[in-house]
Amino acid sequence: MSEYDEAQERDLAQTAQRKKRGYRPGGPAGRMIVTEKPRDFKGTVKKLVRFMGRFKFAMLAALVFAIGSTAFNVIGPKVLSTATTELFNGIVAKVEGTGGINFDAIWTILVTTLAIYLASAVCQFVQGWVLTYVSQKTCYELRREISEKIDRLPVGYFERTSTGDTLSRITNDVDTLGQSLNQGISELLRAVVTLVGVLAIMFYINIPMTLVTLLIVPVSIVLIRVIVKRSQKHFYAQQANLGAIDGQIEEMFSGHAIVKAFGREQAAIDEFDATNEKLYESAWKSQFLSGLMRPVMDVIGNLGYVVVAIMGSVFAVQGVITVGDIQAFIQYVKNFTQPITQLAQVSNVLQLTAAAAERVFEFLEADEEAPEEQGVPTDDLPCTVEFDHVRFGYDSDKAIIKDFSAKVREGQTVAFVGPTGAGKTTLVKLLMRFYDAQGGAIRIGGVDVRDIERDDVREMFGMVLQDTWLFNGTVRENIRYGKPDATDEEVEEAARRAFAHHFIETLPGGYDCEINEDASNISAGQRQLLTIARAFLANRRMLVLDEATSSVDTRTEERIQAAMDDLMADRTSFVIAHRLSTIRNADLIIVLRDGDIVEQGTHGELLAKDGFYAELYNAQFAD
Repeated sequence: MSEYDEAQERDLAQTAQRKKRGYRPGGPAGRMIVTEKPRDFKGTVKKLVRFMGRFKFAMLAALVFAIGSTAFNVIGPKVLSTATTELFNGIVAKVEGTGGINFDAIWTILVTTLAIYLASAVCQFVQGWVLTYVSQKTCYELRREISEKIDRLPVGYFERTSTGDTLSRITNDVDTLGQSLNQGISELLRAVVTLVGVLAIMFYINIPMTLVTLLIVPVSIVLIRVIVKRSQKHFYAQQANLGAIDGQIEEMFSGHAIVKAFGREQAAIDEFDATNEKLYESAWKSQFLSGLMRPVMDVIGNLGYVVVAIMGSVFAVQGVITVGDIQAFIQYVKNFTQPITQLAQVSNVLQLTAAAAERVFEFLEADEEAPEEQGVPTDDLPCTVEFDHVRFGYDSDKAIIKDFSAKVREGQTVAFVGPTGAGKTTLVKLLMRFYDAQGGAIRIGGVDVRDIERDDVREMFGMVLQDTWLFNGTVRENIRYGKPDATDEEVEEAARRAFAHHFIETLPGGYDCEINEDASNISAGQRQLLTIARAFLANRRMLVLDEATSSVDTRTEERIQAAMDDLMADRTSFVIAHRLSTIRNADLIIVLRDGDIVEQGTHGELLAKDGFYAELYNAQFAD
């Protein structure tokens, strides 16, 4: 459907709103790259935590095993330090001639230490397994909710949103969320528990040395806050730019033949390079800033080692602590700075998680079609249609349909004609409740369509559009899409009526021929025939035909037109036509211009009036 003027008016209003929110439009798909407005980090994390609340027992189990793993890991150095003390005392006793090294005691200590570390490893393994389950289950649930959300979104959402950007939210952002979530939660639990455990045992060994070590914390926090503040916006820009480049790639691949035909290869490359440059800039800035955290923390940690070594030597000489305690404390200082470093790294992971999660939740929180109560049943409704002073605009301040009124009797074929942007496709969208009229009413069988459930309204119509849509599957499956329980015989009969049977038989595999992802292994005309066969098979009570024969040759068009006449017999049909030769037999032709009816009547009557319709018709057949 090609109502470009309508789309332009919508885009102007949408672009103005996006600029207010800090968005910059880019490219033909209306891609949006957020570079100004900072994201709601805290709000997104809260949403993610609430979403993951369904896995609270698994998270509790992971916390228990994280505590167990860390407890064993923290106890290890203290137990091992007794071996150092035992060895040191044995060497001193041997030098003084009062004894020797007790290797049995050292062996017992080493075996005990090994058992402790093995227990820590087992707990860590179980914790990792649980967290992997939680992160992947979260991704599973998000994809499921996204899939269900798609069915609840209005058609208008997809008309104003890049397909590539939507796909990126479903694939890249959910995958990023799953990977970073697993890593982030694991590191966060381990870091926090390790920090608490190490701090407790450091106080147990020596309070003054622990207080000096704690001076590392405020310095670390200040540096982390500075780095995080500067890297935060770049992480979000990285995800947004990734969605933009995905949308561009999807466009270029799906329209590759058009790009080649118009010689726009270099323009496409230039546009891709510009978007790729933005992605590069945001990616390297975010990664560089996040990479600064570890070396900065290492420098602070090394200063802590020096101070602890000096103080420990003094306390050992004074007999306050043992040599083994010094060795254990230095190891604990490392274990203390390591979780701080991990928390710094986790902050980067959490930023990436929040950036991906925000884009996913933006999609999940998009405005849905208004919920409906039980509507009027359509089984016994006559297929009469009345347009009663209908008014509508994609932007409420700019009406596309201004004051449209018409009555269609059951079984009539009604054609909408007029220049591009006159509102022909918009009327069909209103009729099928893709949008609801902002003024007046549309009635089917005397019932306002807004009093009928959307699904029930749409089940009354069969559609054949100018833009054919086929999915990756066999020819038989694509035709059967119109009636999932149809038999093979019914499928073939529909194909014969659409004059598609002959060419299908020539395909490799016939009806079992696999149509590829973009249906490029069959011609445009053949794709059109398959969609017509699908409409034959669906056998709906009313029809919508939007230039249904635009992709076939003249001879085939005549044959299909005869078949379509047969299909439309005794059915209320709405035909959108630019090729006026296809609507000569219509019961009623409604001529639209700027959203208003300028003429209506049969083909002969309109030609006799020698008005706007006659002007359009004669322009096509002037030769």
